[in-house]
Amino acid sequence: MKLAVLNIEGNDTGKKAELNKEVFGIEPNDHAIYLDVKQYMANNRQGTHKAKERGEVVASTRKIKKQKGTGTARAGAISNPLFRGGGRTFGPRPRDYNNKLNKKLKKLARKSALTYKALDKSIIVLEDFQLNAPKTSDFEKISLNLKVNDKKSLFVFNEANKNIYLSSRNLKKVKVITASDISTYDIMNASTLVLSESSIEVINKVLGN
Repeated sequence: MKLAVLNIEGNDTGKKAELNKEVFGIEPNDHAIYLDVKQYMANNRQGTHKAKERGEVVASTRKIKKQKGTGTARAGAISNPLFRGGGRTFGPRPRDYNNKLNKKLKKLARKSALTYKALDKSIIVLEDFQLNAPKTSDFEKISLNLKVNDKKSLFVFNEANKNIYLSSRNLKKVKVITASDISTYDIMNASTLVLSESSIEVINKVLGN
Protein backbone atom coordinates (compact mmCIF):
# COMPACT_ATOMS: atom_id res chain seq x y z
CA MET A 1 0.00 0.00 0.00
CA LYS A 2 1.33 3.41 -0.98
CA LEU A 3 0.31 6.72 0.61
CA ALA A 4 1.06 10.27 -0.42
CA VAL A 5 3.56 12.11 1.77
CA LEU A 6 2.30 15.50 2.98
CA ASN A 7 4.31 18.44 4.27
CA ILE A 8 3.48 20.51 7.36
CA GLU A 9 1.41 22.82 5.16
CA GLY A 10 -0.86 19.89 4.33
CA ASN A 11 0.24 19.81 0.67
CA ASP A 12 1.25 16.73 -1.32
CA THR A 13 5.04 16.59 -1.73
CA GLY A 14 4.80 14.23 -4.72
CA LYS A 15 6.55 11.47 -2.77
CA LYS A 16 4.98 8.13 -1.88
CA ALA A 17 5.45 6.07 1.28
CA GLU A 18 5.25 2.28 1.11
CA LEU A 19 3.36 0.56 3.94
CA ASN A 20 4.55 -2.99 4.52
CA LYS A 21 1.75 -5.54 3.95
CA GLU A 22 3.15 -7.71 6.75
CA VAL A 23 2.46 -4.86 9.20
CA PHE A 24 -0.39 -2.81 7.70
CA GLY A 25 -2.17 -5.48 5.65
CA ILE A 26 -2.62 -8.62 7.73
CA GLU A 27 -5.81 -10.45 8.74
CA PRO A 28 -6.79 -8.52 11.91
CA ASN A 29 -7.17 -10.49 15.13
CA ASP A 30 -9.79 -8.82 17.35
CA HIS A 31 -9.11 -11.02 20.37
CA ALA A 32 -5.41 -10.14 20.33
CA ILE A 33 -6.35 -6.44 20.31
CA TYR A 34 -8.75 -7.00 23.23
CA LEU A 35 -6.10 -8.80 25.31
CA ASP A 36 -3.40 -6.20 24.64
CA VAL A 37 -5.67 -3.23 25.43
CA LYS A 38 -6.92 -5.00 28.56
CA GLN A 39 -3.32 -5.55 29.73
CA TYR A 40 -2.38 -1.93 28.99
CA MET A 41 -5.29 -0.59 31.05
CA ALA A 42 -4.74 -3.08 33.88
CA ASN A 43 -1.03 -2.26 34.10
CA ASN A 44 -1.89 1.44 34.45
CA ARG A 45 -3.97 0.81 37.56
CA GLN A 46 -2.26 1.84 40.81
CA GLY A 47 -4.00 -0.81 42.88
CA THR A 48 -3.74 1.32 46.03
CA HIS A 49 -7.42 1.01 46.96
CA LYS A 50 -8.00 0.17 50.62
CA ALA A 51 -10.99 0.08 52.98
CA LYS A 52 -10.77 -0.48 56.72
CA GLU A 53 -12.18 -3.71 58.03
CA ARG A 54 -13.62 -4.31 61.47
CA GLY A 55 -10.27 -4.79 63.20
CA GLU A 56 -8.79 -1.64 61.67
CA VAL A 57 -11.50 0.88 62.58
CA VAL A 58 -10.60 3.13 65.53
CA ALA A 59 -13.67 2.94 67.75
CA SER A 60 -14.76 2.20 71.28
CA THR A 61 -14.72 -1.49 72.24
CA ARG A 62 -17.46 -0.97 74.83
CA LYS A 63 -20.33 -3.40 74.49
CA ILE A 64 -23.05 -1.08 73.20
CA LYS A 65 -26.05 -2.93 74.66
CA LYS A 66 -26.76 -5.90 76.85
CA GLN A 67 -26.48 -9.36 75.39
CA LYS A 68 -30.04 -10.53 75.98
CA GLY A 69 -33.51 -9.15 76.47
CA THR A 70 -33.50 -6.40 73.81
CA GLY A 71 -35.40 -8.35 71.15
CA THR A 72 -32.68 -7.56 68.63
CA ALA A 73 -29.47 -9.22 67.55
CA ARG A 74 -26.52 -9.17 69.91
CA ALA A 75 -23.79 -6.62 69.22
CA GLY A 76 -20.36 -6.50 70.74
CA ALA A 77 -18.83 -3.24 69.43
CA ILE A 78 -19.63 -0.12 67.40
CA SER A 79 -17.03 -1.24 64.79
CA ASN A 80 -19.43 -3.98 63.69
CA PRO A 81 -19.88 -3.71 59.86
CA LEU A 82 -23.66 -3.54 60.36
CA PHE A 83 -23.38 -0.16 62.08
CA ARG A 84 -22.72 3.22 60.50
CA GLY A 85 -19.02 4.01 60.80
CA GLY A 86 -18.15 0.38 61.29
CA GLY A 87 -15.61 -1.57 59.28
CA ARG A 88 -16.32 -2.84 55.79
CA THR A 89 -16.83 -6.56 55.22
CA PHE A 90 -14.33 -7.96 52.70
CA GLY A 91 -13.29 -4.48 51.58
CA PRO A 92 -10.75 -3.83 48.80
CA ARG A 93 -7.10 -4.34 49.64
CA PRO A 94 -3.97 -3.11 47.80
CA ARG A 95 -3.08 -5.42 44.93
CA ASP A 96 -1.04 -5.57 41.75
CA TYR A 97 -3.11 -5.71 38.53
CA ASN A 98 -0.12 -6.25 36.22
CA ASN A 99 -0.28 -9.23 33.91
CA LYS A 100 1.95 -10.53 31.14
CA LEU A 101 1.25 -11.38 27.52
CA ASN A 102 3.21 -13.33 24.97
CA LYS A 103 5.45 -11.06 22.83
CA LYS A 104 4.12 -12.59 19.61
CA LEU A 105 0.54 -11.87 20.67
CA LYS A 106 1.37 -8.24 21.49
CA LYS A 107 3.03 -7.84 18.10
CA LEU A 108 -0.01 -9.39 16.39
CA ALA A 109 -2.29 -6.97 18.28
CA ARG A 110 -0.31 -3.91 17.14
CA LYS A 111 -0.23 -5.10 13.54
CA SER A 112 -3.99 -5.77 13.67
CA ALA A 113 -4.64 -2.26 15.00
CA LEU A 114 -2.46 -0.70 12.28
CA THR A 115 -4.28 -2.77 9.65
CA TYR A 116 -7.63 -1.43 10.85
CA LYS A 117 -6.33 2.13 10.56
CA ALA A 118 -5.09 1.41 7.03
CA LEU A 119 -8.44 -0.13 6.04
CA ASP A 120 -10.29 2.89 7.46
CA LYS A 121 -7.94 5.23 5.56
CA SER A 122 -7.10 6.90 8.86
CA ILE A 123 -3.35 7.08 8.29
CA ILE A 124 -1.53 10.23 7.19
CA VAL A 125 2.16 10.20 6.25
CA LEU A 126 3.93 13.42 7.18
CA GLU A 127 7.25 14.60 5.83
CA ASP A 128 9.96 14.78 8.51
CA PHE A 129 10.25 18.23 10.07
CA GLN A 130 11.82 20.05 12.99
CA LEU A 131 10.61 22.85 15.28
CA ASN A 132 13.24 25.42 16.25
CA ALA A 133 11.50 26.21 19.55
CA PRO A 134 8.65 24.77 21.63
CA LYS A 135 5.54 26.65 20.53
CA THR A 136 2.03 25.24 20.86
CA SER A 137 0.59 27.50 18.16
CA ASP A 138 3.05 26.10 15.61
CA PHE A 139 2.00 22.51 16.28
CA GLU A 140 -1.66 23.53 16.35
CA LYS A 141 -1.22 25.07 12.91
CA ILE A 142 0.23 21.79 11.61
CA SER A 143 -2.80 19.88 12.96
CA LEU A 144 -5.08 22.41 11.28
CA ASN A 145 -3.27 22.05 7.95
CA LEU A 146 -3.59 18.26 8.14
CA LYS A 147 -7.30 18.61 9.08
CA VAL A 148 -6.92 16.58 12.29
CA ASN A 149 -7.35 19.44 14.77
CA ASP A 150 -10.89 18.35 15.68
CA LYS A 151 -10.03 14.63 16.02
CA LYS A 152 -8.03 12.51 18.42
CA SER A 153 -4.72 12.20 16.63
CA LEU A 154 -1.60 10.19 17.35
CA PHE A 155 1.65 11.61 15.92
CA VAL A 156 4.41 9.02 15.59
CA PHE A 157 8.06 10.04 15.11
CA ASN A 158 11.17 7.94 14.64
CA GLU A 159 12.86 9.42 17.73
CA ALA A 160 12.09 11.69 20.66
CA ASN A 161 12.11 15.41 19.93
CA LYS A 162 11.86 17.77 22.90
CA ASN A 163 10.54 20.79 20.96
CA ILE A 164 7.82 18.75 19.24
CA TYR A 165 6.79 17.11 22.52
CA LEU A 166 6.61 20.42 24.41
CA SER A 167 4.69 22.05 21.55
CA SER A 168 2.03 19.32 21.53
CA ARG A 169 1.49 18.48 25.19
CA ASN A 170 -1.06 21.27 25.81
CA LEU A 171 -3.27 20.15 22.91
CA LYS A 172 -6.07 18.04 24.34
CA LYS A 173 -6.65 15.80 21.33
CA VAL A 174 -3.02 15.27 20.33
CA LYS A 175 -0.55 12.67 21.56
CA VAL A 176 3.07 12.38 20.41
CA ILE A 177 5.08 9.16 20.78
CA THR A 178 8.09 7.46 19.20
CA ALA A 179 7.65 4.55 16.79
CA SER A 180 9.40 2.12 19.16
CA ASP A 181 6.89 2.94 21.94
CA ILE A 182 3.72 2.59 19.88
CA SER A 183 1.02 0.53 21.62
CA THR A 184 -2.24 -1.09 20.58
CA TYR A 185 -4.18 1.13 22.99
CA ASP A 186 -2.71 4.34 21.54
CA ILE A 187 -3.48 3.24 17.98
CA MET A 188 -7.07 2.23 18.70
CA ASN A 189 -7.72 5.27 20.89
CA ALA A 190 -6.81 7.68 18.09
CA SER A 191 -9.13 8.64 15.24
CA THR A 192 -6.21 9.49 12.96
CA LEU A 193 -2.68 8.13 12.88
CA VAL A 194 -0.06 10.61 11.65
CA LEU A 195 3.20 8.83 10.81
CA SER A 196 6.37 10.75 10.09
CA GLU A 197 8.14 9.50 6.97
CA SER A 198 11.08 8.06 8.91
CA SER A 199 8.89 6.41 11.58
CA ILE A 200 7.47 3.95 9.04
CA GLU A 201 10.89 2.32 8.66
CA VAL A 202 11.15 1.91 12.46
CA ILE A 203 7.65 0.42 12.69
CA ASN A 204 8.44 -2.03 9.87
CA LYS A 205 11.66 -3.00 11.66
CA VAL A 206 9.98 -3.49 15.05
CA LEU A 207 6.84 -5.29 13.85
CA GLY A 208 7.96 -6.84 10.57
CA ASN A 209 8.73 -10.56 10.37
